[in-house]
Amino acid sequence: QVQLVESGGGWVQPGGSLRLSCAASESINSINLMRWYRQAPGKEREWVASSLLGGPTGYAASVKGRFTVSRDNAKNTIYLHMSTLKPEDTAVYYCNAKKSDRDYWGQGTQVTVSS
Repeated sequence: QVQLVESGGGWVQPGGSLRLSCAASESINSINLMRWYRQAPGKEREWVASSLLGGPTGYAASVKGRFTVSRDNAKNTIYLHMSTLKPEDTAVYYCNAKKSDRDYWGQGTQVTVSS
């Protein structure tokens, strides 16, 4: 069973930046697909970004060009680098790992973008 712990959320002004971290309980070299999702109040959870083992990444249209996902295999951690943040980016951000056709989730970290 993979355990995931997110961190790095907080409050930031529009146009600012944050870096979210997701630490896994095992080597992320064994996890083919890791993803970031977010859920805003009153809305469904939505996919934000993906990181495939070996390098390929993918982004939702709403964040492409502003967010970057990366892996640090030595630390068993993936990151979501967020820049040019907008109020509509306000949400709880969740880390997801897909392994052996099972989905694992972290507890989420709150990101609030406001002036």
